[in-house]
Amino acid sequence: MFYLFKIPWNKISRDFFKNKKMYKIYHNPRCSKSRQALNILREKGIEPEIIEYLKNPLTEAKIREILQILNKKPLEICRTKEKLFRELGLSRESSDAELISAMAQNPKLIERAIVIKNNEKGVVARPPEKVLELF
Repeated sequence: MFYLFKIPWNKISRDFFKNKKMYKIYHNPRCSKSRQALNILREKGIEPEIIEYLKNPLTEAKIREILQILNKKPLEICRTKEKLFRELGLSRESSDAELISAMAQNPKLIERAIVIKNNEKGVVARPPEKVLELF
């Protein structure tokens, strides 16, 4: 067994990860509000898993999972003022399935930033200070 300072390593790592809060941020580095949300997390000592959803688009299933964690409807995380929203023929009356499909195919439509804590609770960080609700 590997020891670190006379304490078994497996005990240290188990205790460390048991108490560590896991955060994810669905992030667009070009967005100032998304960068501000990330900075707030870092100021709190949190280095979240950063998911650049424009580079790695989310699946419909992942979008549904995020919606469930956020307890929101698709329209609430969709950028309805985006020109692309209208170009795709979407409206506030579009079905949830249509909106989810559109966001999966066009990640630019997803509101940013979305921050998830422990896959249990999350916020759309608009304004960025909303991330403080996770503490």
